[in-house]
Amino acid sequence: MPQFPHPWTPQDSLVAMMVAASASDENMRTSELVTIQRVVNHLPVFADFDQDRMSVISTTVLELFTEEDGLDALFGLIRENLPEKLYETAYALACDVVASDGIIGEQESRMLEEIRYELNIDRLHAAAIERGSRARHQTL
Repeated sequence: MPQFPHPWTPQDSLVAMMVAASASDENMRTSELVTIQRVVNHLPVFADFDQDRMSVISTTVLELFTEEDGLDALFGLIRENLPEKLYETAYALACDVVASDGIIGEQESRMLEEIRYELNIDRLHAAAIERGSRARHQTL
């Protein structure tokens, strides 16, 4: 696993979660990448985020996906560096990325299920978050 010049920030963890959601089906679509960039550019939680770190975080996530226990390591890093009060935010951002292309495949669904489990997201709260993402990314 790559070493960082400084520890992960909570924002790094949120970016990692979005990248993991996008990469979960082995196809990072343009709409998903645009969603990640839009989120980072506009949400208050990213106000002081160093955007130069996005490529390092993305590379780390993709490298972890190639390792045998990489997903466990990724969730360990996220739990270690993300305050619990932002767990639902992380799940909501992952849902928005997955919903952004209008197609939620089996692998993406499994990733969302894994995120819910790893971050201990209440099932009722998760359903509300998922419904909000679907509504925001609905097409005509």
